[in-house]
Amino acid sequence: MRRRRAAALVLALAAIAVLLGLGVWQVERRAGKLALIAQVERRLAAPPVAAPGPARWPSIGRDDAYTRVRARGRWRRGADSFVQAVTDLGGGYWVITPLDTDAGWPLLVNRGFVPASARAALPPPPAGPVGVTGLLRVTEPGGAFLRSNRASEDRWYSRDVAAIAARRKVAGVAPYFVDADRGPGAWPRGGLTTVRFPNNHLVYALTWFALAAMTGFLLWRAIRQERRA
Repeated sequence: MRRRRAAALVLALAAIAVLLGLGVWQVERRAGKLALIAQVERRLAAPPVAAPGPARWPSIGRDDAYTRVRARGRWRRGADSFVQAVTDLGGGYWVITPLDTDAGWPLLVNRGFVPASARAALPPPPAGPVGVTGLLRVTEPGGAFLRSNRASEDRWYSRDVAAIAARRKVAGVAPYFVDADRGPGAWPRGGLTTVRFPNNHLVYALTWFALAAMTGFLLWRAIRQERRA
């Protein structure tokens, strides 16, 4: 009997420790998420900088996401790729087009959204030199949830820079893409990037702490009743 009680006590204390640990972990995650949100908001408000060149490519990662960038060059006409997308405007496609930059290297640009009904009538990108501003985005390899990109069929569910560039025979492409700001014309519609960071960590932390408190209360009541008996 004593062994069972001791084992139950150890399990209860272990459960309380685990629940408290999970609560602390969520508090730490919340602090990190708030720092990330603040960092991204500063990037969104900052003036655009030159799109990172080859010297910076090896270090490009998620810490660079949503940086406002600019580039100049010429569109590679006839090389559009269409990535399935759902936006506030409905279902359709992101239009991904290579930009041969004045710096001598190509860059994939998401020129914006086009509804499925308007895809066939979409005009080619303008000829001649152009300037592009937008948000740096990291590549999205593989595909979307439960849907893999099919490069051989030219079916795209995510903006996979390497795969799209290989399909379009764009060599030496930057390892990121740019979500372009809204430009002239109805389609493609740029500037639709959604920047959202779910931040429910405080709710999760309070839940874990509440469970720890309930477990502690039940343990205290059980010990009290046993002493009375």
